Amino acid sequence: MFQNHEAYQRMYREGQMTLGLHIPLENYGIKTPTMAHQIELAQAAEHYGFTALWLRDVILKDPNFLDPAVGQIYDILIYGTHLLSQTSKIALGTSALVLPLRHPLRLAKEAATIEALFPHRLIMGVSSGDRRADFQGLGVDHPSRGTQFREAFGYLQKALYEEYPLIHSSYGHMEQTTLVPKPGHRIPTIVTGFAQQDLDWLGQHGDGWMYYPQAPARQHEVITAWRESATRHGNEDFRPFSMPMHLDLAENPDERPTPIRLGYRLGRNRLIELLEVYRSIGVNHLFFALFDSDRPAGEVIQELGEYVLPHFPAHEMNE
Repeated sequence: MFQNHEAYQRMYREGQMTLGLHIPLENYGIKTPTMAHQIELAQAAEHYGFTALWLRDVILKDPNFLDPAVGQIYDILIYGTHLLSQTSKIALGTSALVLPLRHPLRLAKEAATIEALFPHRLIMGVSSGDRRADFQGLGVDHPSRGTQFREAFGYLQKALYEEYPLIHSSYGHMEQTTLVPKPGHRIPTIVTGFAQQDLDWLGQHGDGWMYYPQAPARQHEVITAWRESATRHGNEDFRPFSMPMHLDLAENPDERPTPIRLGYRLGRNRLIELLEVYRSIGVNHLFFALFDSDRPAGEVIQELGEYVLPHFPAHEMNE
C-alpha cells in the first residue's frame, strides 16, 4: 500500500527494525523541558540515520497527572512542521493525535496540507487520549472518548480519501463538498494504544499499531494477538508494529540492563542485544525517549548513531 511512501519505506520492513527518537531531545527528567538546540539535534539524528522524530499531543500542564511531561511544549503539528522544514528526509511521527480533541475535518485539512508541503514524511499516529485536564479544558466528555474516537476516525478517513463524500456525523455534515488539498495517496495512519477499542477493532483498522513499552515476552504476546486478529479479518498484508522506549544510556558499554520508568538503563552493547530481541518478536520501529537520561542528549545521539544504528539502519527504497 505504501510502496512509494519514502518515510514509510525507510522505517518499515517485515522482520526488520529501525530506530527513531522522541522529541524533546533532552534529559529533563521531571522538569519542564527547555526545548534548546532541538533543530541541531534533529539534524544530527537525521545525519546518523534515525528514521523518525516523534511528538506528543499535549495541551495543558497538569501536576496531578502521573506523567510529569508536557509533550514538547509547542503544538504538535505546528512544531512538527517546523522540524520538517529544517530537515530533509527524517519522518515526522505523531504519537499521537488525540482525535476526540481535534475536529476530524480540520485535522484532515492540516494533515493534507503537511503532506502537500512535505510529501511522504508524515506518519500519523492517532489515539483516544488519556489526559483528563485537556478534555475538561476543551469541554469534551472524557468517558465517551472511545466512541468519539471511532466516529472521528471514520470521518477523517472519508474526508481525506473520498471525493465528495456523504458524511452525517455528530462532528458535522458533508454533502456535495470535498476537501482540498486532497492527498494523492494514503498517509500512513497508526493507532496508538487501544484507543478505548478492543483487539477485534484494531485488527480491522489502522495501517499499523503502536503500543506502550513492555518487557519482550509480554510485548510478544500483544503483537501476536494483534496480528492474529488482523488475519481473522482478512488483513494479511504486512502492517508494522512500533513502540517507544525510555533510555538512559550508560557510559560503560557493557553495563547490564536496569529497569527505569518505561524503559531501561544499560550500556550500548547490551542495548544492541535487547533491540535484537525486540526485532525478533515483531517490533518494526522503536524510538527512544531520552528524558530520563543522565547524559546530554547530543552525546547519547552521537553514541547511538556511531555504534547502535549500524545494526538497525534505515531501509533503502528499492530493497
